[in-house]
Amino acid sequence: MKNSIITAIVASLLLGGDSNRKSDWIEQAFAGLAAGNWPRVKAVSWWHENFDQSRLRLDSSPAARDAYRRGVAAPVFISRPVFHNGRLAAPDSAIYHAAFADFGGTEDQVTAQKITAFESLAGKAIAWACFSNNWYDHIRFPAAQVSAIRSAGVTPFIRLMPRSNFNEGGPDPRYTLQKIIDGVFDTELNQWCADAAADNQPLLAEFGTEVNGNWFPWNGQYNGGATTDGYGDLTKPDGPERFVDAYRHIIELCRSAGANNISWFFHVDAYGQPDTAWNAIANYYPGDSYIDWLGVSAYGAQTAGEPWQSFREVLDDVYPALTQLSSRPVAVLEFAVTE
Repeated sequence: MKNSIITAIVASLLLGGDSNRKSDWIEQAFAGLAAGNWPRVKAVSWWHENFDQSRLRLDSSPAARDAYRRGVAAPVFISRPVFHNGRLAAPDSAIYHAAFADFGGTEDQVTAQKITAFESLAGKAIAWACFSNNWYDHIRFPAAQVSAIRSAGVTPFIRLMPRSNFNEGGPDPRYTLQKIIDGVFDTELNQWCADAAADNQPLLAEFGTEVNGNWFPWNGQYNGGATTDGYGDLTKPDGPERFVDAYRHIIELCRSAGANNISWFFHVDAYGQPDTAWNAIANYYPGDSYIDWLGVSAYGAQTAGEPWQSFREVLDDVYPALTQLSSRPVAVLEFAVTE
């Protein structure tokens, strides 16, 4: 009996079932950030949502909630964003605190109440709230979501998601990178950009979240992959090169529309798939003349049974690639861990 109890406890720990393990992960993450272990990191954004029973919410247990509150209470984490000429400025000696605030499985069910509920749980306000602008069967500026976020006193962060459905692991039947480059959606995109300009208040935005991950259809695997003779520069892999040009095209349309109130982010995952040279982060970067901030998703284990990595281990793996890519400030745009 005693041996079976010990075995059960060990199994629980290995699977991440002990709530204190999540609290330790959170405490160590905030401690490392506050200590300046990654000096170019100037923002962090918790993913406060459960998908596939992932238990990522910061209130998945009292221990996790309390650890988050203690960590984010450090004065280095700030809630008021600073803008210069409409663009988000990197704080000199602080880190913005932000979140995806429980906006549902489709990532777009935005309300001010959800933002205030998250802030109450965290014990601290957020600088921005991110959500997904899913294109589905049309491309439309998300005015209602932007308004709801602003009503909570928070800056909107819009994730432009060129997907017609939520099926993962394959190409999208409608929104290919080549079609974006060719201007097939320019009428709708021009209106999107005009509406963003008319908003006339600071906006944060990204196109192609976690582009180096083949769970999304805008990954290079579904847009030319490693081939070099089907598009553009013969020395560059076609898939990533198409992403670069599609992203640049969208930013150029917005600039032409006068939407100079948008700060543009480049968002990758710490561990891309497929794990091949052509899928390297650097191949997807549109360049400093287009991008204001670098962003990364840095998750620990997301479900029981996944390998358990500390926040430090994850960020140490990806931080050098980001900082070698550009001198732009870095934002951890998604981070969380399961119980």
